[in-house]
Amino acid sequence: MIDSSRGNHDSLAMTQTNHYALVEFREVSFAVNGGRPIIDRLSLQVERGETLVLLGESGCGKTTTLRLVNRLLMPTSGEVLVEGKATTEWDVIRLRRRTGYVIQEAGLFPHFTVEQNVALIPNLEDWDESRVGERVRELLVLVGLDANRFADRYPRELSGGQRQRIGVARALAADPPLLLMDEPFGALDPLTRSSLQKEFAELKSSLGKTVIFVTHDVREALQLGTRIALMDAGRIVLLETPAGFLSSKNELAKSYLETLRSDFFV
Repeated sequence: MIDSSRGNHDSLAMTQTNHYALVEFREVSFAVNGGRPIIDRLSLQVERGETLVLLGESGCGKTTTLRLVNRLLMPTSGEVLVEGKATTEWDVIRLRRRTGYVIQEAGLFPHFTVEQNVALIPNLEDWDESRVGERVRELLVLVGLDANRFADRYPRELSGGQRQRIGVARALAADPPLLLMDEPFGALDPLTRSSLQKEFAELKSSLGKTVIFVTHDVREALQLGTRIALMDAGRIVLLETPAGFLSSKNELAKSYLETLRSDFFV
């Protein structure tokens, strides 16, 4: 973290940092009712265009970290910046419309059709009807679904993989610069999950979005991440590229990698 009291050089460095960091955590902690910190003095920069994977066991703080970005949670101390501005300074509705959010089981509205689900944010943004319709069809094609077949269906009429595709389409609808993805493929069967992982890897490369992706699956992290932030007890214990993660001497990282070898030999 840069101390702005150190003069013009550091002020320039801060400006340059914000130019590249779409999301920044500055000494962020989060606790409930004064209890043990779930997030403990986290400092992190998420660069524009990268996919940062938050990897860790249940309870390590990765989903909490994600929710601090779109202000579903507020830091106990420190600050989170999005597009160079603290989340406390954002209008919360505007912040969330600038941030696509994808969760397990997609979180679709069951009483909305596919088209209505995908069109939700564009409609709230008062796009004209023809533009909304074009965007919905464009996105359904982008996620591999035939608009003529799926636009009028309801979530209950879709498979798990199809619902997740719709969830991604809805998150992209208003073309936000940032996507937050909380174990989006975790509830799917292995074959569907593998297929969607490959499709998402291709999709994110073509769209150039900044993505923060939560998972406990090291194979998924290695496949999708530009960088991997390995979390334990609310802290990042390793921040590496996939190649650096594979060669790391960190004991927790080595334990994760051992599960890959175990899976192979089962």
